[in-house]
Amino acid sequence: MPRSNAWSHLASLLGVEHPIIQAPMAGGATTPELVAAVSNAGGLGSTGAAYLKPEDIVKHSRRVRELTDRPFAINLFAPQPQPGEVDSSRMLAVLARYHQELGLAPPQPPANPLPPFEEQVDAIAESGARVFSFTFGIPPAAVLERLKARGMVLAGTATTVREAQLLEAAGVDVVVAQGSEAGGHRGTFAGPFEAALVGTMALVPQMVDAVRLPVVASGGIMDGRGLVAARVLGASGVQLGTAFLTCPESGIAAVYKAALREARDDMTMVTRAFSGRPARGLANAFTEALADTKELLPYPLQHAATTPLRSAAATRGDSRFIALWSGQAAALSRGKPAAELVRELIEESEQLTLQVTER
Repeated sequence: MPRSNAWSHLASLLGVEHPIIQAPMAGGATTPELVAAVSNAGGLGSTGAAYLKPEDIVKHSRRVRELTDRPFAINLFAPQPQPGEVDSSRMLAVLARYHQELGLAPPQPPANPLPPFEEQVDAIAESGARVFSFTFGIPPAAVLERLKARGMVLAGTATTVREAQLLEAAGVDVVVAQGSEAGGHRGTFAGPFEAALVGTMALVPQMVDAVRLPVVASGGIMDGRGLVAARVLGASGVQLGTAFLTCPESGIAAVYKAALREARDDMTMVTRAFSGRPARGLANAFTEALADTKELLPYPLQHAATTPLRSAAATRGDSRFIALWSGQAAALSRGKPAAELVRELIEESEQLTLQVTER
């Protein structure tokens, strides 16, 4: 397929007008209203369902379908090796002082917070979603075959060329190239994450040359300039996460949105403090205090251990103890309704393309 047709080809594959994907951010950001607004505007809205119970996936998807008749996506974390016996006492002792500061009960030994993956897949198979996307690795072949047989498009996250090639070999339809600028959890699965912090501008063209699948650029894209740059690099589409977090339809706390609006380019860091897995977010008191600790629990136990603290802090508007996942370009956030943002992205990219063509 000629690369000049790549943009329209991916749009056709996804069943959308424009291959602009709202990133599937787990943890409550991707409300049905946000997902539907993006899809109704001609992009692809996505639900981050990794922490949702199967019945909640059903409920969420039903609500999305009530709000739109257009395609949408659902995302899960690929199953991870489960940690064995873990002594959580030292981490709980660290958390105890923060619990005390907020007047919370002492922290308890954490249990795996992720619902059974196979049951989540059962719910997704009946969700009506057009796209099943995933990160942290590759789901079992039987899962991919089952969902593909139902007509779903499969999209996997890669942070290196090698990971993209592994996804292609597994039979996925689309690869999302997650550059190091991207906010949230790193999707690295075929090596240490430190070796996979490749910038979007370097990653996308190498991935485009290495695989025959459509490549979606993700990381640092916030406006029409990012869309045009991604297309020039050979990407078939773009995925934006941080850009949608400040939209009124986003489900994150008001204090989180305020922090994003005040962010600068040098305010993010990659941390394991909140979940045990590397993720990019705005630095705060908690990430700085735990930056050098050796007591962190493995993922997802660290996530479970910090959940009560994060929830209480969000309720109280205390940004010191919230996971403020963010990409490096948060300063370009607009805070506009999601549909309006999608329309502006399209208009800006079309205007810039005309300007470049006329030069």
